[in-house]
Amino acid sequence: MEVASFTYLFPSAPRNYVHWTQTPESHLYSADIPGVRKEEIKVEVEDSRYLIIRTEAVAEEPHRSFSRKFRLPERVDVAGISAEYLDGVLTVKVPRSFIRRELFIDPPHTVDLTATAA
Repeated sequence: MEVASFTYLFPSAPRNYVHWTQTPESHLYSADIPGVRKEEIKVEVEDSRYLIIRTEAVAEEPHRSFSRKFRLPERVDVAGISAEYLDGVLTVKVPRSFIRRELFIDPPHTVDLTATAA
């Protein structure tokens, strides 16, 4: 069964709405941001944990401002994040990482010191 278009399901989407979907290979975030120039859009990663999508503030047109912050899912390739802005729709692709990153801590080296009694 095919799902109806976004406009049909949500005739008046809330401001700053971002649609999130996932595939076996990646997480996809898409937002309708019509009338914004590509240069005004910023996609950033904060502390390797948060994805921030925003537009730079335009004083003359505050209704075009947009800002959302998402906690990134576990096991994603932060270096592989890409964004595309086409026909007023921003799509951010966050690839999954299939390599489990583990933290290894070397045990402290024990030094056996023996001293002779004086």
